[in-house]
Amino acid sequence: MIEVNGLTKKVADASGELTILKDVNFTVRAGGTLAIVGASGSGKSTLLGLLAGLDTPSSGSVRINGTDLFSLNEDGRAAVRKTGLGFVFQSFQLLAHLTALENVMLPLELRADPDARSKAQAMLARVGLQQRLGHYPKFMSGGEQQRVALARAFVTEPPLLLADEPTGSLDAVTGAAVIQLMFELNREHGSTLVLVTHDAAIAALCQRTITIAAGQLVEAQTA
Repeated sequence: MIEVNGLTKKVADASGELTILKDVNFTVRAGGTLAIVGASGSGKSTLLGLLAGLDTPSSGSVRINGTDLFSLNEDGRAAVRKTGLGFVFQSFQLLAHLTALENVMLPLELRADPDARSKAQAMLARVGLQQRLGHYPKFMSGGEQQRVALARAFVTEPPLLLADEPTGSLDAVTGAAVIQLMFELNREHGSTLVLVTHDAAIAALCQRTITIAAGQLVEAQTA
């Protein structure tokens, strides 16, 4: 599903050049679960953004199901994201002017799915929000917003789901419930899951863990 080879990201700063990631290599099999862990500022979120094609590397490659993301232009990478992956952000990234139902319908509507409304309603019911379809994000709790974000990510049944600190904005009890739901949905859909987390207990739920330190892969563990 994912092949990462020699992935390096450098940016210019006031002192010259800063290396955020250096020669990162790993693979993730289809249907697998991978946790990316490491200290704040180690490059975890940058790595996840590169896996999604939201950023471009200085060198190296990312292949998703055999497609080299960075051989494509931005429109090509956007097409891969639209059809091949879902992304769950720590800060939810819901559109404030859309209701829960409209937020979940959006990725389906972008694909011109004629059943967008019914599929979105079913997915929101699956995450326990069937009574909140018409609510706007500002009237929902953090846990409810993250469940909407999960529903939006899973509604297109993407083969790959990426999650960046999906419980970072939640309290411990709500976060545990969201993680349980994420893994349940992942098993039901048979998708590949890659998540960034600082929580060792969450990482332990994944089949494999890689540790990033100062931009380099320093350790890989398999459960």
